[in-house]
Amino acid sequence: VILGIPALVLEFSIGRAAQTSPLFMYRKLEKPGQKWGIFGWFCLLGNIALMAFYTVVCGWIIYYFVQFLRGKNGSLGFSAMISSPSVNVFFLLVTVVIAFFILSFNLQGGLERVTKYMMSALLVLMLALAVHSLFLKGSGEGMTFYLKPDFSKLTPGAFLSALGQVFFSLSLGTGATITYGAYLGKNQNIPKSAASIAFFDTMVAMIAGFAILPAVFAFGFSPESGPSLMFQTLPAAVSYTHLRAHET
Repeated sequence: VILGIPALVLEFSIGRAAQTSPLFMYRKLEKPGQKWGIFGWFCLLGNIALMAFYTVVCGWIIYYFVQFLRGKNGSLGFSAMISSPSVNVFFLLVTVVIAFFILSFNLQGGLERVTKYMMSALLVLMLALAVHSLFLKGSGEGMTFYLKPDFSKLTPGAFLSALGQVFFSLSLGTGATITYGAYLGKNQNIPKSAASIAFFDTMVAMIAGFAILPAVFAFGFSPESGPSLMFQTLPAAVSYTHLRAHET
């Protein structure tokens, strides 16, 4: 509310005003003698840095999907996967090829069309996993950990982490939301769009917590184990469901 929505409004406004690539937006809008154009290069470098992260993680997800189709969802081995250069590089390349194919149809014809269905499917899947996790034995401890406030943790460092998460979660500062702004119509209500995005982004994050944290405690994982949580708890939950269905 304090940082995310105003920053989204700003970036959407810049994008709609410039109607061009982030690399050239600031240059197009700057007044004679100003040097705002250099920030377009920062946007480019920021997106390259993000690609180094997202392509690897997407590769992990595609690897898990392939293993799941092969019936190996019970022994995916997160540690073995991330320590294998061949697996990481191969599925990174698969991710890049798929992304280039989708983006070859442009933003609206490719990315927007694909994500419209993928995000809907993801939301339904997350809701199903959240409901399933809530009924696991031992999930109550995870819900207490997730929802019971501990005000002793509200340190300045926690607030800085929250602000950093805002930038990361809403893709601020790298030109991503500015690019979407370039496609907004003149009659589009920018503050309303920004508020809606922030709201649904928060709701999806909350649902992810309901899907993951109860399962973390139900299966005896550590809630502080970092990014591997998703790649450990969710496969364990799916495997448990499959085993119970088989037994039934």
